[in-house]
Amino acid sequence: MTNGNEWWRSAVIYQIYPRSFSDGIGDDGLGDLVGITERLPALVELGVDAIWLSPFYTSPQKDAGYDVADYCDVDPVFGTLADFVTLEKRAHELGLKLIVDLVPNHTSDQHRWFVEAMAADEGSPERGRYIFRDGKGKDGELPPNNWDSVFGGPAWTRVTRPDGTPGQWYLHLFDTSQPDLDWDSPWVREQFRDILRFWLDRGVDGFRVDVAHGLVKADGLPDYTPPASGGSMGGGTVGLEPEIEAHAADDPATPPYWAQERVHEIYRDWHNVLEEYDGERVLCAEAWVEPLSKLALWVRPDEMQQAFNFSYLETPWEGPAIRKVIDVSLEAFTSVGAPSTWVLSNHDVVRHASRLALTAENPQGHGIGPKSPGKPVRELGLRRARAATALMLALPGSAYLYQGEELGLPEVIDLPDEARQDPTWFRTHGERYGRDGCRVPIPWEADKPSYGFGPTGRSWLPQPADWAPYARDAQRGVAGSTLELYRLALALRAEQDLGMGGVEWLPGHGDDIVAFRNGGVIVIANTGEAAVELPAGEILLSSERLGDGILPGDTTVWLRA
Repeated sequence: MTNGNEWWRSAVIYQIYPRSFSDGIGDDGLGDLVGITERLPALVELGVDAIWLSPFYTSPQKDAGYDVADYCDVDPVFGTLADFVTLEKRAHELGLKLIVDLVPNHTSDQHRWFVEAMAADEGSPERGRYIFRDGKGKDGELPPNNWDSVFGGPAWTRVTRPDGTPGQWYLHLFDTSQPDLDWDSPWVREQFRDILRFWLDRGVDGFRVDVAHGLVKADGLPDYTPPASGGSMGGGTVGLEPEIEAHAADDPATPPYWAQERVHEIYRDWHNVLEEYDGERVLCAEAWVEPLSKLALWVRPDEMQQAFNFSYLETPWEGPAIRKVIDVSLEAFTSVGAPSTWVLSNHDVVRHASRLALTAENPQGHGIGPKSPGKPVRELGLRRARAATALMLALPGSAYLYQGEELGLPEVIDLPDEARQDPTWFRTHGERYGRDGCRVPIPWEADKPSYGFGPTGRSWLPQPADWAPYARDAQRGVAGSTLELYRLALALRAEQDLGMGGVEWLPGHGDDIVAFRNGGVIVIANTGEAAVELPAGEILLSSERLGDGILPGDTTVWLRA
């Protein structure tokens, strides 16, 4: 039962992408659990309440760990299970909650379950763990339906029987190496109850659930053709996840592979598993679903506790659009007794320090590269990102930060083609750059090799030569730096208890201005280019230096109410 004061309702949660956070072992240019543990005090100093770890499980790493080969062990590139235990203990000693990623839609093709399925007969219980189907056509030479992979290309791969003849097809909504599990199987459901308990027994405070809208497919797996525009939230196959249209229909058509009603049975079951444990455990949905009233179904009282607000993430830096998405979000989530969970960046999207200054369409998951149109102006992007973050952190509810955004990191555009590793790059034959640009290892010390990422000076993706000013030690204690802006905003957010507050819109401002009161703080964000008059009052925070009584464009200010 909820009491209305659970930690997850107002927490600021910091996403750690392990391979790009900190290399503590120093043997391969990859971050690891030892490096994370060593850097936890810096996150306490930043002022966050919890951390979320992207996958660190045993994996062939064809999709950076989202292709899991063993859900109950640590991949050697990240360390050992003992290293995880040490990390969990240290995080809790420091007062940080710990959320781990869970990837239930699909496994790696190297997972024991799939290896056994491939070795078993057609129609066997082992095959029933996954979605194997006979093909269409005279000899089954056509895939079972017309679905495309989110990463590009067909969503079906045909297997070969032991005698060398063509066999059935298996579904993979993502890469060929990521076969989809069949969640109609009671056996699959029982395995994941055990997986949840394995990590809950080791002290985790919750799970971020990958592709939480995709586990159940429509009966009969009917054909589906996304709209020509690329699809709506939960609807298309452009980019890493279904693309969000800025002005999606109130109830876009639901594709047969996303957001099926029966998926909620699974999360009610998981909710009960978490209830077996003391403390306030949390399930957070990565569910690309529109409209927000439909997304709110994931966070009803007997299901999950949080759902990422991707509608907010995708909202342009425009006053009317921002006011509307805040209103709709608060209405939708409040209607089911849940907080809105705000987010601007993560490991799957162009960093908002670049995205907010793009001048051409950039569908989610396509990324930015040397040949992309409308590349951002770095200074403008950072200015808007600082203003957008200052606005977001003043909103009631929970907020997620992505590692490096507190440093103002931009998307890395000029990665060499030979360095890219995202499956999207390969499956689209270079048509889409994918997500590598937001995953480059972050800088810690300006004057050290790999900017202090690790002791060897190596990094699995090349870091830009001009990143020294972004390094944490170059910003720490420097008034006006992005790091200090985040630290101040987080401190004030906690002091004023903004996460448990509300939004009272303030009238009398033009379209470009977003102005509201949350408790003891007045927030005014100027999303336009022209400066406007700033009301008198004590300034608590400003995303940019202010003129005398003037609020410049692309700037957010907090005033004492």
